[in-house]
Amino acid sequence: MISTRQLRYFVEIAESGSFSAAAERLFVAQSALSRQIKELENQLQTPLFERTARQPRLTAAGEAFYPRARNLLSELLKASEVATLVGNGQLGTLRLSHSSTVPMSGALLHGISNWLERCPGVSVDIAKLSSEAQLEDIAEGRLDVGLLRLPVLRQRDGVRVLPLYTEPLVLAVPPNHPLARSDAPVELAQLKDQAFISIPHPQRGGLSYLSAELCMRAGFFPKAARVMSRKTTQLQLIQAGFGIALLPKSMQDIAPANLHFLPLADPDCHSTVALACAQVQSPLVEQFCQTLHECL
Repeated sequence: MISTRQLRYFVEIAESGSFSAAAERLFVAQSALSRQIKELENQLQTPLFERTARQPRLTAAGEAFYPRARNLLSELLKASEVATLVGNGQLGTLRLSHSSTVPMSGALLHGISNWLERCPGVSVDIAKLSSEAQLEDIAEGRLDVGLLRLPVLRQRDGVRVLPLYTEPLVLAVPPNHPLARSDAPVELAQLKDQAFISIPHPQRGGLSYLSAELCMRAGFFPKAARVMSRKTTQLQLIQAGFGIALLPKSMQDIAPANLHFLPLADPDCHSTVALACAQVQSPLVEQFCQTLHECL
């Protein structure tokens, strides 16, 4: 089988014009170089050089072999460089997904931007999925990293869920709501008779589950509005006057301008965003997760 050494030796002789010059540039003995070329010619069953008194000259076979040998070496070098970059997490596409209640804004976008600056050969493909769908896709290898709200009710084998950052919850009310007349902190007990546009699904965690849990601590289960959503749509539903919701403070970044947000009096009203990824991470995923933790 032809070796990369033989290809390299052949190309060097063809380009330098002599065995002695090639040997000097390759830092090998001329006898060793000649032996490798002889073995190459034996494998090809044809001479590649005409040995003359002055300098070797490519045969017709050598002329045909030379550009292809040079291209093979060039492609091998590129393949080696790509493999090294991928192996070091410096090249590739990261498949990222986020829950609708984890907006791509503020510090989160800054963290992604920081990673892209550190790794100019990488890119990010972002999608929006529920927490459950994210965990399933990570477990099945269709997704690299997920960003979701705790709590997660159902874990997946082979998937890690790590807390990333915590932020306060705020109360979102429509612009004409009585509570919108003041910016004073609101006690959860005051919301007992209010209609919530998001209540928990029996088999799902996340923000709606957390909101219901906080309300139950205050002595009531949130009353369901006539129109509900667990997605970003809830911002439009609140604006339209269908009800209220407890939302992460970061969702103010993507909310309609006339939506009113009020602080909550209870210091336990906060929400944690978690990062989900496979137990065994690729260098690409490992570097992204590390950068995100550093920035957040």
